[in-house]
Amino acid sequence: MSGSTFDVVPSCGLCSGTGLPADAGRYVWDDGVWRMWTSTRGSVPGFSILMPKRHVPHITDLLGMEAATLGDALGRTTRALREATGTEVVYVYVFGEGIAHLHIHLAPHRSGDALNSAMLRGRVREEALPSGATVIRSLDFPERSENELTETAEAIAGLLAEA
Repeated sequence: MSGSTFDVVPSCGLCSGTGLPADAGRYVWDDGVWRMWTSTRGSVPGFSILMPKRHVPHITDLLGMEAATLGDALGRTTRALREATGTEVVYVYVFGEGIAHLHIHLAPHRSGDALNSAMLRGRVREEALPSGATVIRSLDFPERSENELTETAEAIAGLLAEA
């Protein structure tokens, strides 16, 4: 990874370790490839951010050890969050537009807290499935045709088969 165009960007707060407010949290873990910052303010105990130490703008830019260890890093950190907070689930969010350094939000969730599973803008309708899962559908954006969605799924499958 050394010599990559993404090594460290001095102006990036996440590369330098200064981009997250020291008075609102602290770095709690570092394995040389990944590190985790945990908030000490807010309404979600254990809310954390996992990030690669190397400057990686997007998840699609992960290389070598970062790509190989992402699953282990997520497993290790979310297990620690579950144990420390007594929650059964840790939400994992990746948004790619706010900060140009990959950072994965880890949010321990318990019933009645500030979090919810809504990932859609606008009004939504929840549909309980027989399996116990809930489908959340947008009321403000029309559903795409089954044909379009099937074609997209097949294109994805084809690309993954080639890789």
